[in-house]
Amino acid sequence: MEAIVKSREELAEAARALLACLAKPHGGATLVTLSGELGVGKTALVQEIARALGVEDTVTSPTFVLEKIYSLDSARDENALAFSHLVHIDGYRLTSGADLRPLGFDELMKDPGNLVVLEWPERVADALPPAALPVSLTLLPDGSRHIIYDPAL
Repeated sequence: MEAIVKSREELAEAARALLACLAKPHGGATLVTLSGELGVGKTALVQEIARALGVEDTVTSPTFVLEKIYSLDSARDENALAFSHLVHIDGYRLTSGADLRPLGFDELMKDPGNLVVLEWPERVADALPPAALPVSLTLLPDGSRHIIYDPAL
């Protein structure tokens, strides 16, 4: 799937479409990876994913804390039924997959109730299982964002 996103409203639509592509988890967490240059809108996309899942907390970049976990109230939103937690990880400051260990990444990935959204997956690729949905974001010259993912993967 491809989308050109020119506004926050269109980004919210793209987040809902992305969530609709995810299969119900079975056997472990669902991993979504977000790749793209600094400032392309990876965290903004996570904010819209969180909103679509019913998260009311302010969602900010976990660049310095590396990981934030949000509980999902399945009674609030039908999309949240598949997941009990949104786990937002920012790999920008990490240098290898071993850096995920202190975050409890292996345990997080065992829980089918977790939707793990990981920014900068290329920095920790040596420790990642295949992503349920790898997403690529590109900033276009007009300031819009090009979002690409293949739900068939």
